[in-house]
Amino acid sequence: MASSERKSNYSRRFFWLAVFIVLLFGGYSVAWYYVAGKLETIATATIAKFSRDGRSADCAKPTARGYPFRIGLFCDNVRYEDAPRQVSASAAAFRSAAQVYNPFHIVAELDGPATVSAPVFGPISLDWTKLRASTVLDLDSPERVSVETDGLTATGSDAAISLLNLEHAEGHMRRNGADLDLAASFADAKLAPGLTKGITLPPLGGEADLTIKDGADIRRLDKETLRGRSGTIRTLMLSSGEGTGLSVSGPFMFSTGGMLDADFTVTIRNPKALAAQLVKIFPDKASQIKTSFMGLSALGDNPTLPLKVSGGKAKLGFIPLGEIPPLPPS
Repeated sequence: MASSERKSNYSRRFFWLAVFIVLLFGGYSVAWYYVAGKLETIATATIAKFSRDGRSADCAKPTARGYPFRIGLFCDNVRYEDAPRQVSASAAAFRSAAQVYNPFHIVAELDGPATVSAPVFGPISLDWTKLRASTVLDLDSPERVSVETDGLTATGSDAAISLLNLEHAEGHMRRNGADLDLAASFADAKLAPGLTKGITLPPLGGEADLTIKDGADIRRLDKETLRGRSGTIRTLMLSSGEGTGLSVSGPFMFSTGGMLDADFTVTIRNPKALAAQLVKIFPDKASQIKTSFMGLSALGDNPTLPLKVSGGKAKLGFIPLGEIPPLPPS
């Protein structure tokens, strides 16, 4: 008899546990689909609100997906157009996702191909093997943003005209207290000879690492200008082959009128090889380039010189370099 009662109690507990699990997941499912519906509504409303003053954007068939443990917005294709500025862009499918337990960390992917057009360069076709971004949001703006791409190619209006092949590139932004840290790098960038006056250059690489003082609010679109701001470049490097290139570091400041003041240090690696590359690109300046780099070569394989910029007027050592135009207003 006692054994029968224990089995009966066990059966009742199992039954109520099963009921609890069903109700729990049923309630969770209702909540997930409710939030998914809100996400689609918000996305549609945001795009509609953005489309004004000659601008328009579109996310074709916005759909929330990811049930049960993720949630994100999917679009069959995306499009942007700014008619007054004659700028437009379109691409294939867009996907985003966030874990339901960490909704402020969002990852996104965009499929190629894409087309970008602007008055400066006309229509350009882009494609890639990977284009991925991630962001960590706070209440009013991104806390961190990272973008990464592999296998990026760019072609002109004639698909047979290749402009750029880029093996890898990435960019990062993060808030550091009141400051804003920015970093970026690219590797194995091959420019088409048509962009370098028929000269075939070695693959290029680059790296940037800088901080904008009190720049955290630049993350907001209404604060995107650098006018009236200062910062420090830890590394700004461009390489054109192994052991060849130049790097810049030092503090800088922009006036409220957009003029640059800076106290940079420039390091030139392998000046002889760099001079030879520059002569190929600028043959009409061959004499000046050879004369300038002959003096640099006398300082060693990695000479370092001060680069002063005052009110936009730049001078490398004692050599005037001309004037840097002011930043455009926001």
